[in-house]
Amino acid sequence: MQRKKANANVQIDNQKIRATEYSFNEDEETGFHIHKWDYVVVPQTNGELLLIDDKGVETIATLVKGQPYFREAGVSHNVINNGKEKLVFIEIEIKDHTL
Repeated sequence: MQRKKANANVQIDNQKIRATEYSFNEDEETGFHIHKWDYVVVPQTNGELLLIDDKGVETIATLVKGQPYFREAGVSHNVINNGKEKLVFIEIEIKDHTL
């Protein structure tokens, strides 16, 4: 199934992090991608995601506005807005792990 792409707006991109705001209307997707860095997602709205991994396994994730979550590098998936309302989150990728 071919879906429309979610809007991705890079807000910060430097040597240490990349912060991108993703905005999805109903049934829009990121497209399949692999995360090369650890990342944090901060939902700006409540919503439900359909995640499809590289093996075709489907998982539902419920996002709660303001409740962040962390994932390690290596995640490979397509992210789809599985709800009826617009869904927005900010993804912060951690490029540089040095202190």
